[in-house]
Amino acid sequence: MPPLTATGQVDAAQPRTSLPRQDRLGKDRRLVQQRAVYLDYHASTPCDPRVLEEMLPYFLDTFANPASSIHAAGRKATGVVETARARVASAINAEPEEIVFTSGATESNNLAILGASAAAPEERWRVLASAIEHKSVMAPCGALSKQGFAFEELPVDGDGLLDLGALAEVVSAETFLVSVQAVNNEIGTIQPVRAVVQIAHAAGALVHCDAAQALGRIPIDVSSWGVDLLSLSGHKCYGPKGVGALYVRGGARGAPIRPLAYGGGQEHHVRPGTLNVPGIVGLGAAAEIAEAERESDAVRVVLLRDWFERQLLAAIPHARRNGAINNRVAGNSSITLPSLEAEALIARLRDINVSTGAACTSGAPEPSHVLRAIGLDRAQSYGTLRIGIGRYTLAEELQHATSRIISAASFVAAHTTRAVVVTTSNPSRPRRSSHHPLTVREVARGTAIEN
Repeated sequence: MPPLTATGQVDAAQPRTSLPRQDRLGKDRRLVQQRAVYLDYHASTPCDPRVLEEMLPYFLDTFANPASSIHAAGRKATGVVETARARVASAINAEPEEIVFTSGATESNNLAILGASAAAPEERWRVLASAIEHKSVMAPCGALSKQGFAFEELPVDGDGLLDLGALAEVVSAETFLVSVQAVNNEIGTIQPVRAVVQIAHAAGALVHCDAAQALGRIPIDVSSWGVDLLSLSGHKCYGPKGVGALYVRGGARGAPIRPLAYGGGQEHHVRPGTLNVPGIVGLGAAAEIAEAERESDAVRVVLLRDWFERQLLAAIPHARRNGAINNRVAGNSSITLPSLEAEALIARLRDINVSTGAACTSGAPEPSHVLRAIGLDRAQSYGTLRIGIGRYTLAEELQHATSRIISAASFVAAHTTRAVVVTTSNPSRPRRSSHHPLTVREVARGTAIEN
């Protein structure tokens, strides 16, 4: 395998700091203290040390409740929350009053979908969503189907792009909401959100966009897109876990949604509860940094991603990429390895953190609904790796990971295709046929009994 010589190219993506890009990455990487190569940036990103530094004072020094505005400490907490609100709004070209803080994208998605259903007029009882939406969109839509609403999945093509013609055919005066991701969390495909909005609004339907994977990866412009509701997550953009936001066009006071909880009236009664001040400060900082460094991050990350894919596609026979190859985010790589079981391969990669699909469904017995929707069969779906490359991925560790993945794939392929017989005195345990792959545990141990 040729060496990864991306250092010079990577350094060409000039950082907005006083340190050379690679030096700053190395320094920050030591701060986050990763012990293995991390290639699962879709599931979660490390908290940027600059973000953490801004958050720390609000755990110990300025810890007051923003609702306690009668005293100075409470007013100071309110002030930093509003500053963070303005920073998040600026990152997506919104107004500060249009940002509602939540606990993350899952809550934001549920608030948007279930809240819109509660506020919908009686004659609008249909909700539409693409077939590759995140589970936190699919699940509330499915729940509505048990409450008298109709939920319809919109088809996508082989690249994961929404079929706009199908949307135009099914959206109607009975539709109250259309939900579509900005960026898919498994295959990285970027959806034509603005075109979706134009079609949905022509029928009088609201549009919700799950943009958890988009912030810091593509430009988000809610004004240009025209979406009514948009979800964000802190830990997908190098911020803390447990905090997110819901953009509401026109502001929370006139939101086209009903609250899912009731309490003290925070966030204009749309999302009551004591505000997570450190988390909100972190989200504001992360959003600002993510947008400021979006282009330079992408230049560097796409070079790493493309090098990685070239090595795998050249070394592993019949390996294929999934998604819209020329219309996906820079750090995404979904690779199907034919005739291999991805979990068995991952079991051989104890020093490499990679995934087979969405973190919320990893370990599930059923194959990824995203991969099935773009046309992969069950075997292909089970043989797919999801690689996420990001801000703290170093060239040398990616080269190490690539070598390890290729080596593990060779091992798994050899042991999967060989005729394997397991002898046993227990008649209740079947003999393994020559066409049945080894279990994950057996492959991880590197054991096989050949004919």
